[in-house]
Amino acid sequence: MGVYEGEAPDVCREDLEKHASGMKAECSVFSAKWRCPTKKAFQLSHGPLLQLAGILVLGVLAQWGAWWLRLPSILLLLTTGILVGPVTGWLHPDTLLGDLLLPAVSLSVAVILYEGGLNLKLRELRNIGGPFLLLTTVGAVVSWIIGATAAHYVLEFAWPVATLLGAILVVTGPTVIGPILRHLRMRGNVAAILKWEGIIIDPAGAMLAVLVYTAIQAGAFHQAVNEATVDLCMTVVAGSVAGCLGAGFLILVLSRFWVPDSLHNPVSLMLVFLAFTSANALQDESGLLAVTLMGIILANQKWTSIHHVVEFKETLGILLISGLFIVLSARLDPDHLRGLNWRSLVFVAVLIVAARPLSVLASTWGSALSWQERSFLCCMAPRGIVAAAISSVFALNLTEAGYRQAAEIVPVTFLVVFVTVLVYGLMAGPLGRRLGLVQTNPQGILFVGAHPWVRALAGALRDEGYSVFLVDTDSENVRDSRMAGLPCLYGSALAEATRDRIDYAGLGRMLAVTANNEVNSLACLRYAEDFGRQEVYQLSFSPSEEGRHEAVSREHRGRFLFGDNLTFSALSDLAGADPKVKKTGLTQEFNYEAFRAEHGNAVVPLAVLKADGSIQIRTQDERKIPEPGDFIISIVRGSVPEPLPAAAPTA
Repeated sequence: MGVYEGEAPDVCREDLEKHASGMKAECSVFSAKWRCPTKKAFQLSHGPLLQLAGILVLGVLAQWGAWWLRLPSILLLLTTGILVGPVTGWLHPDTLLGDLLLPAVSLSVAVILYEGGLNLKLRELRNIGGPFLLLTTVGAVVSWIIGATAAHYVLEFAWPVATLLGAILVVTGPTVIGPILRHLRMRGNVAAILKWEGIIIDPAGAMLAVLVYTAIQAGAFHQAVNEATVDLCMTVVAGSVAGCLGAGFLILVLSRFWVPDSLHNPVSLMLVFLAFTSANALQDESGLLAVTLMGIILANQKWTSIHHVVEFKETLGILLISGLFIVLSARLDPDHLRGLNWRSLVFVAVLIVAARPLSVLASTWGSALSWQERSFLCCMAPRGIVAAAISSVFALNLTEAGYRQAAEIVPVTFLVVFVTVLVYGLMAGPLGRRLGLVQTNPQGILFVGAHPWVRALAGALRDEGYSVFLVDTDSENVRDSRMAGLPCLYGSALAEATRDRIDYAGLGRMLAVTANNEVNSLACLRYAEDFGRQEVYQLSFSPSEEGRHEAVSREHRGRFLFGDNLTFSALSDLAGADPKVKKTGLTQEFNYEAFRAEHGNAVVPLAVLKADGSIQIRTQDERKIPEPGDFIISIVRGSVPEPLPAAAPTA
């Protein structure tokens, strides 16, 4: 066959070009078919994984950043959720979790309320029972009425939607109030009232929202009243029975040692979920009452220790709060966010300047609370995770029932959460100091450790009129402290739940004086947030561990107490079995040099009471010599004959 060497005819050239174009198209299709499944598979396999991991990472980073900036963590969590959700579109919770989203939110809220109930002690109600009961009943109704009215006339919501929104916003935020109260170290009964209200009002507000939703569905007034009454009774019965049974069974298996230690927390969590879901199966939203009641019963029983359970739930609660706020705020519709306007801000202002003050005044009228305490209560009602969670649930249900405005409940609720946390969080400190509920320069001492010589020092300071508070994990030390009339708490000072139970009134510094150097360092790192790095102290390491001083950086430990080599063991040996603490006044004739010359190594000065009423803790890094008019608090040598090195003249 011959080969054609000339130019191709026009027809042949067109055929070749079509053929080449077809081949190119087929190759492109083949290439696309080969690449797209791989890319899609990557997105399907890694997209959900990245989003789930991102929720946890961003939540913890927001909590950490809030701690560094000394801001309420909810502010950063909400901001982060809005950025990764409506703003950037990176996170889509509904697509990610689907039908599991709302059940997961409900179970998480159940754990959070259970952890809150574990921190409530019934003995606190002796002084606050009346105002607390009225605040969670009469006050809640007043707040509901004002909130619903404002939602109708300001936001122009229909009455059914406005009434439901008012019921949702009755709840406050215990996860916000707790850190604020701990930071302020308040006096009086205000702290206890706010703590109890914040935890109890959450299930009460959820119950109220259920009743309102039931009434909306019923339609006719008489039918709505009847159904709401029946639902209320069912909610109380179902929640109470499930909560009591769950707490009783857990107490039984723990006190009888039917469960190994490694399963205490899993069994506790299992029973929380069981009580919550069982109660909800009998009556909607009664599960929140069940888990809160379960926590309160466990916190006040005497048959078994639940300290380790509290610590676990505290850590789990922080993780859940971090994830929930990001997930719920990421669900916000950008169109609804753009719909927020001046009316929304006016509505929030009505809640702050009218609803809260009027509800507090109606609840505390004729009580023994001072006007300063009432004023502070009027200015403290931040909303939190429960309001955000139940607003999402009821808004969805009401929207499906045909109320289009119900979709706007969620962005308005999140705006209320954000603004109230910002306003109340920033004004709490200045207002508390202005009202005299927070000491400007408190001089009391929190002792982490309650060993005999620590109790002797705390007792001497208490006798001088200073506030003291002790925390220890040894039940015998706690018992002996209470027998000596010293306020002492059983628990780990490192646990968040323990920090919430400490009475911070009058406390201005922390002394970590346990036998464990690592615990002392961690306590200083933890309580620097409350007292500042200048006012957290710890005992020196033993001489054999002197090389470890540099291993623990200065920002990760407290100031070393007393004198060189005065470790826990050295002080315990010095004090002996019956520690004695001595108070010595200095004068112009009997100054510090004369004091040292007379007593020598027989005493070791621990603190100096200044003439202006302040306490100067003796440390290794401060070289101030006590002056005439000061009083020296010293520990007296016990039965140990060996002399100790003379302490440097520090203050």
